[in-house]
Amino acid sequence: MKLNLQNPFKSDLKRPILISGPCSAESAEQVMETCVNLAKYNVNMLRAGVWKPRTRPNNFEGHGTPALEWIVNAGKATNLPVTIEVATAKHVMEALEAGIDVLWIGARTTVNPFAVQEIADALKGVDIPVMVKNPINPDLELWLGAFERLNNSGITKLAAIHRGFSSYEKGKYRNEPHWEIPIELKRRFPELRLICDPSHITGDRQYLLEVSQEAMDLNYDGLMIESHRDPSVALSDAKQQLTPDALGEMMKKIVLRKVSTENAQFNNKLEELRSKINKIDDQIVDILSERMKVARDIGTYKKENNITILQPSRWDEIIMKKLEQSKNKGLSEKFITELFQSIHNESIMRQNEIMNG
Repeated sequence: MKLNLQNPFKSDLKRPILISGPCSAESAEQVMETCVNLAKYNVNMLRAGVWKPRTRPNNFEGHGTPALEWIVNAGKATNLPVTIEVATAKHVMEALEAGIDVLWIGARTTVNPFAVQEIADALKGVDIPVMVKNPINPDLELWLGAFERLNNSGITKLAAIHRGFSSYEKGKYRNEPHWEIPIELKRRFPELRLICDPSHITGDRQYLLEVSQEAMDLNYDGLMIESHRDPSVALSDAKQQLTPDALGEMMKKIVLRKVSTENAQFNNKLEELRSKINKIDDQIVDILSERMKVARDIGTYKKENNITILQPSRWDEIIMKKLEQSKNKGLSEKFITELFQSIHNESIMRQNEIMNG
């Protein structure tokens, strides 16, 4: 489906578009002080959590409707647009009545098509920018479905927020970035503005700079970063919030690289290197095609001799051998493992077609 998209941000804004504010609106004073200080650091939009959908009900879930006035007043004081998260049609109506400039749909809501449709129905006939966070699970189609539902209701000023994806196994970050998913989203819809939310990807302020830099190197349009006047006493997500001053210092360290250049020498060299890549990619496709032909021959031979498709010892032998080879080839274990798992899965599918097709 083709999306009808317009720029949800002011056309004169330069990247990175910076959206910041407290994770939760805790008091009128806290919101105002934080936002006034943020305005000193080229923040383009203010954010605050009013309704907080928490995993556990005993956590702070926001002050709700009364807090709308706090963020609206902060926007007026700083002459900046404000945005909040909405999860229901009631939230939408109250946010619109309060004068909120931009809405965003959170990850826990995006994962539920019924909830997204309810919000989309409530927005019919309304001209307001809406940002959509990725669903908590790594499902691109589910993310796309949210944009389609909103688009069908006439919302064209849309942006995507990449906040990472939940996984059972916890690693360095709170949520795995899975950069390939937003990259594919951008490939399909190049005109869709893409914002990175390093706060929720990392869950820890010490990693905000490195994730923000990676997002900028991947040509994201902007960043949404949580900020609090005193993170040590924050009622939610204290560990991932920065003070406005710390955010200002961090933004100075981000290197903004150009998307392209008019330098003929550079472009010629780049084209030469890309030509080499193209030839190698062609060879890879040819080799994979040959491998799958052999896999089908193996499937035929196994079927004739009544042998199972999967033989764990053989797969273990392959993966261990390739991991050992990768050590001397400058290739990461993660890359080799994922690559050969994909190849192995395709081989199993081809053999299954022979066995049971």
